[in-house]
Amino acid sequence: PAVRGLAGQTLGQHWPKPASLNIFKGPLLLRSMSSLSSADLPATGPLAGLRILDLSRILAGPSSTMLMGDMGATIVKIERPGGGDDTRRYAPPYIQKKEGEDSDLAAYFVSCNRNKQSVAVNYTKPEGQAVLHRLLETSDVLVENFKTGTLAKYGLSYDQLKDKHPGLIYCSITGFGHTGPYSKRPAYDMLIQAMGGSMSITGEPEGEPMKMGLSMFDLTAGLHAVIGILAALENRRLTGLGQHVDVAMLDVSVALLQNQGMNYLAKMQRQARVGNSHPNVVPYQVVKSKDGHFILTASNDEQFERFCIVGDAEELLQDERFNTMKARVVNRVHVTQVLNDVTRKHTTAWWLEQLERENVGCAPILHLDEVFADPHVQARSMEIKMDVPGCDQPVSLIGSPMKFSETPVNYRWPPPRVGEHTDKILAEAGYSPSQVTELCNLGAIDNLKNGPQSVGRA
Repeated sequence: PAVRGLAGQTLGQHWPKPASLNIFKGPLLLRSMSSLSSADLPATGPLAGLRILDLSRILAGPSSTMLMGDMGATIVKIERPGGGDDTRRYAPPYIQKKEGEDSDLAAYFVSCNRNKQSVAVNYTKPEGQAVLHRLLETSDVLVENFKTGTLAKYGLSYDQLKDKHPGLIYCSITGFGHTGPYSKRPAYDMLIQAMGGSMSITGEPEGEPMKMGLSMFDLTAGLHAVIGILAALENRRLTGLGQHVDVAMLDVSVALLQNQGMNYLAKMQRQARVGNSHPNVVPYQVVKSKDGHFILTASNDEQFERFCIVGDAEELLQDERFNTMKARVVNRVHVTQVLNDVTRKHTTAWWLEQLERENVGCAPILHLDEVFADPHVQARSMEIKMDVPGCDQPVSLIGSPMKFSETPVNYRWPPPRVGEHTDKILAEAGYSPSQVTELCNLGAIDNLKNGPQSVGRA
């Protein structure tokens, strides 16, 4: 079917074109939109056999552990009895139980908590702390994203654990890291976008500083945590020793300035915001069409020449304000105005077809419904469906972007209820049923035997 763009214009048929440890030989990557019911499936990914104790909540930590869970790691998610992860209450919207009826699963929580088993532990109590120490005996990695110093109050900091568990990889994801003058501060993504400089270079030139539409530094801190954990695991393979992996959202935000940061460091001059344009390349921006907008990225002189030929504007190639990359950047305002006059002559669909044929960078601007309907997104299994308890129909989830030829990801556990797997995990750790009951009576754990709990609503 034809894809429709942001302005509702038809883009046509041509755009876009469809195109370890203990490794199991399980099912291949499950097809997009297929129903998955798989709590007993073996892990097929490259991290199968890795065991992670996940004390994180909200987004940065859970996104990192879900990525590793998709890749085969066993993720034991530690939650507060009763309430669980804060994002269980970050709603609406809720996942639909059936058409027109909400479940109690917050969409936010579902976004980063599949392939995990939930154990409800009150580690403010000594008995709860003892449970975590027992679970650490068989864990390779601990992930946490509490404010610096919080877990030390319960004997669960890296320094308090490293002697007893010398092979443990202990990953902390915080706003500002475990050292430095801001280390004790709490942080949220928008604060980091502001303090890390990205808001100062985002937005229209005469407008106010603008945040990104995604929780960019929560998510990229999670990605850097995965990178750090995998590097530390390789070092442990060589040395036998674990270590502390300290990931700070502010550090990540500064590191990701990359070329933009170097534009400043090169001359120590502040950069002006350029809106949807690129500071070093013109055109590399949103442009207007006869019926809406599209993205044009003629990122070198050869592509710009082909654009001019397609747009019947070859006279621009003789104009010294247009005929080199440097000239187009220096004359950005005039160049942008003239190019918009050119692109307004035809529809978005026309431009995409003609520019794609000539290998000039271009793209439609899609809403999320159009993204998930995109044949390429579907072909890459970026929308999956899982059977989720409490929902009458399989639930759509965002698939893993990791594609492995020999050890594909798979989706084994739907997002859990608080403490859903407490009995199972503690039994695997050697606790008897009577010991589990005693821990419940002491308030150290919750195993869902004391009545129903809400997954998403407070």
